[in-house]
Amino acid sequence: MASRSRGDGNYRNPCLTMHQPWASLLVYGIKRIEGRSWPSPITGRLWIHAAGKVPDPETIKAMEDFYRQLYAIDGVTDLKFPEHYPVSRLLGCVEVVGCVTSEELVSWEDVPQGVRLEGQTPFCWLCEQPQKLLVPFEMRGYQGVYNLEKRILEGAVRGLCPVEARLPIKFPLPYPGKPLSLKPGSLANGVKNGSNLSKTGEGSSPTLAAAIAGARAAATQFSKKSHSPPTAGFQGQGSRTRSNSKEGVQRLDMTHDQQR
Repeated sequence: MASRSRGDGNYRNPCLTMHQPWASLLVYGIKRIEGRSWPSPITGRLWIHAAGKVPDPETIKAMEDFYRQLYAIDGVTDLKFPEHYPVSRLLGCVEVVGCVTSEELVSWEDVPQGVRLEGQTPFCWLCEQPQKLLVPFEMRGYQGVYNLEKRILEGAVRGLCPVEARLPIKFPLPYPGKPLSLKPGSLANGVKNGSNLSKTGEGSSPTLAAAIAGARAAATQFSKKSHSPPTAGFQGQGSRTRSNSKEGVQRLDMTHDQQR
């Protein structure tokens, strides 16, 4: 099956390949925001595939510490993480209910503070209703958003089970009668500019600041090779790549303003 690049609009059973541990954190409902440098081309079910790179223990620890601190902000102190982070596997799916800009998300008082701190990339895909496969199965990934093959889809649908997220999130629609109303610019009149959370964690507790720094360091391993210094990004699996690797995985498209 050929890779399907973003933006052609012909998505029947869309799937996204992500690095671990970010892929499992999303499917287990711990990660609520999928960050990209481009807006989501779909709404509805999005299948999540884990790329072939085995995550090192330091990366796993950094991201678990980061989410542990984010959930603590909202009063959750007993967060349970996946026991394993399998690679080259289809893991499950989430429902993408919309997409907003990071500026909108960080000022959105109708969602928990921890969720707002996840908005560290230009576009934030809003993910709900995680489901995991009882038995993740091996498959190859591709760049961008692509369609699952029919035979894989048929098996995957039968193997899904709901995930009991520790802090389930329901993103409120700006226009309740319009299911597709959550899009970049839709919250222009619904955010509170006076209560913005800092994207960089300025003014946060030392523990949270350390967790943010660790998450940034974990994300930079997937940044593009360039002469400019790596920039911060918590999502860790990124957007566009020119990788010719077997997995065709996503890499973090860092933005320079997040480093300042």
